[in-house]
Amino acid sequence: MINVPIWEKANLTLEEAAAYSNVGINRIREISNDENCSFVLFVGSKRLIKRKPFEKYLEQSYSI
Repeated sequence: MINVPIWEKANLTLEEAAAYSNVGINRIREISNDENCSFVLFVGSKRLIKRKPFEKYLEQSYSI
């Protein structure tokens, strides 16, 4: 099994996204519940966060 660093992954789990961004898991889950959320990807019932669009979202946000 190959371990890929978080900053090189295309998609992150909620736990990885929280560690990467310093935003809480519950807050990320709440934001990604929106149907118009551009950085969420569902694989079956598993929720993944698209890293690059998530970074852009955080850069453009004043507060979350």
